Amino acid sequence: MTQEDILKALSNVQEPDLGKDLVTLNMVKDIHIDGNNVSFTVVLTTPACPMKDMISNACKNAVTLLVNKEAVVTVNFSSQTSSNRQDPKTILSGVKNIIAVVSGKGGVGKSTVAANLALALKEGGAKVGLMDADIYGPSQHIMFGIRGERPLMKDDGGKGKILPIEKFGIQVMSIGLLIDEKQAVVWRGPMASSAIRQFVTDVDWGELDYLIIDMPPGTGDIHLTIVQTVPVTGVIVVTTPQLVALADAKKGIAMFGQAQLKVPVIGLVENMSYFTPAELPESKYYLFGKEGGKNLAEEFDIPLLGQIPIVQSIREGGDIGIPVMVSDDQISRKAFEAFAANAVRGIAMRNANLPATEIQEVLV
Repeated sequence: MTQEDILKALSNVQEPDLGKDLVTLNMVKDIHIDGNNVSFTVVLTTPACPMKDMISNACKNAVTLLVNKEAVVTVNFSSQTSSNRQDPKTILSGVKNIIAVVSGKGGVGKSTVAANLALALKEGGAKVGLMDADIYGPSQHIMFGIRGERPLMKDDGGKGKILPIEKFGIQVMSIGLLIDEKQAVVWRGPMASSAIRQFVTDVDWGELDYLIIDMPPGTGDIHLTIVQTVPVTGVIVVTTPQLVALADAKKGIAMFGQAQLKVPVIGLVENMSYFTPAELPESKYYLFGKEGGKNLAEEFDIPLLGQIPIVQSIREGGDIGIPVMVSDDQISRKAFEAFAANAVRGIAMRNANLPATEIQEVLV
């Protein structure tokens, strides 16, 4: 066996999402051959890759079938999270992907989805930050159990930088960490936009594979400020199945589909899809209608990334500061893990197949 033999065999193994073989994508490294023992490393596009087992089995089969049926194949994995940023990287230079989680209306569980998406990505091995951009209704400091805490400052070349608070391995920043909860944020649009810019420029986010931004509901100033300030990789739209929520979700999808924005929609996630009682884990009751999210995704030709059930522990976890992804609720965890896996695949395909990620010049 030679390295050339191994590479030729592995050129028959396709990366499931990117549609090209591992060798063409330059994902095979460090081939070692010792008698019948063969080992090599496959460099994944994200540490949270959900396709590891499939890729490993395909590699082993390719070598034993095409090179040596007696071969003992060891497939190792490393990762280099894909990014398609082509901006000057003067802002958030250490962040590879910026994902905005949006909704057309409030009350659909957008913040819950954003929090548990961040935790699911971290569980997969990625470095993740979570920015709460919902200035008027911040909630991530509550969901992560850090209400009342205050972020520290550090000196960065004579300029003060805010350090996000780390909880459950996630870097978290929210306006709720900077103001008294009993006071309402009564700001005009420009003041809110200025605060958002500070969350980007004056916070030390460090090196991240993914920065998840929990956006305010609707379509307004803060959304435009974000895409004008940072290179957003893509957006994930949250809806619930009922008609009123779907109508508002359409506006969110349409906003980012406008020619002057050019921010791709990674996909749609349907929250509160069905009710599953804890004592009847196999039962599904469609309280708000069925397959509304699926139909909307098909209408706009975007992926349906997941369907999240209504489970009491999801609400309880958010209220007590222990998100369901760090609980032992297997029903909810599996739903969020499947959603995060699809989101990761969508982000990798976006980086491979769509134009570069850049800061947008919005003429509005």
